Amino acid sequence: MDACAKQREYTAKDYKSDVKPIWCPGCGDYSVLAAITRALASMQLAPENVAVVSGIGCSSRIPAYTSVYGFHGVHGRALPVATGLKIARPDLTVLVTGGDGDGFSIGGNHFLHACRRNVDLTYIVMDNQVYGMTKGQASPTTEPEWEGSKLTPDGVGIESFHPLVVGLAAGANFIARCSSSDPNNVADIITQAIRHPGFSLVQVLSPCVTFRPEQLEWKHMVRTAVVDVTEDAARAARRLMTDDGFNVGKVLYKGDRPAYQPEPKGAAAVAELEADFAL
Repeated sequence: MDACAKQREYTAKDYKSDVKPIWCPGCGDYSVLAAITRALASMQLAPENVAVVSGIGCSSRIPAYTSVYGFHGVHGRALPVATGLKIARPDLTVLVTGGDGDGFSIGGNHFLHACRRNVDLTYIVMDNQVYGMTKGQASPTTEPEWEGSKLTPDGVGIESFHPLVVGLAAGANFIARCSSSDPNNVADIITQAIRHPGFSLVQVLSPCVTFRPEQLEWKHMVRTAVVDVTEDAARAARRLMTDDGFNVGKVLYKGDRPAYQPEPKGAAAVAELEADFAL
């Protein structure tokens, strides 16, 4: 190769597959997909050095729409799969994509312990406060008074799950919230999350205009957070506990916990592994 030849420069398009997204028109997840590919391009990460792991749900389709390594797991189990992958292959950049139902309901226990373990993962949660794929049921983050589901016609009646507060308490090392209405900002936040060591939690307000058409107003309700990032967990907790959920666009907490990464024990033949499980 000519020593003067230019090294290839990746663009966002290099991280997109040939599979056309089938989300509903107006879904915020289109913007999040674009933000992810822009973030990877800004970091010039080789596609073969990136993996995207997801569970089940509209947002969990993202591995199919990217050209990096992908794993579409079962409902709520994306984080343990991603944890195993990162521990086995610490050289990979591992992203996890999902929604509020997949991550905080059936996957809630895994979410807590992923925060606690602090493996170097970036968890991007597209929060639309509804189960969109299963036709509009209330999710853990749905507000108590929402009456839009036939299953809860009088409203949910219980307080919403607060993922950022819970994530902070459980040990997440990086916490941010952004809005799909500003994909450039989402790309910047994801880039910062990837670069920060440990478990990074990025909540993206991503409206489901099919089952929650009122969420079209979110783009007028979100506002840029006026606070600066803090390394003080107690200060971050006070901010988050008094937040209405629409302060977006900034990193809210950066911790200094070292990422968990056990030393690899070396390669083993398949026969050796099978012997360990023999009865």
